[in-house]
Amino acid sequence: MASSSQLVSVDFEVFGNVQGVCFRMYTEDEGQRLGVSGWVKNTRRGSVVGQVQGPRDKVDQMRNWLRNVGSPSSRIDRTVFSNERDLSKLEIHGFSTRH
Repeated sequence: MASSSQLVSVDFEVFGNVQGVCFRMYTEDEGQRLGVSGWVKNTRRGSVVGQVQGPRDKVDQMRNWLRNVGSPSSRIDRTVFSNERDLSKLEIHGFSTRH
């Protein structure tokens, strides 16, 4: 069984009403609050994409937030996670918004 402190990385894409509703700012704040690393950005097709890295338990908490919570004005229809992999060390430090 994998340890909750095992470092993992996962990509995400969130669909719904997630642009123009401060979704990226809240995602960055939540990532920093949980102590995970990663990035978030808008896509041309109206979704938000990004990557989260950190201890599995914290990444799972962020995954839940991206699937069920989001920013106060957002409406999340669907969140897709992909490319989950184990890491020996973090590849990203801090959580940021990309443009």
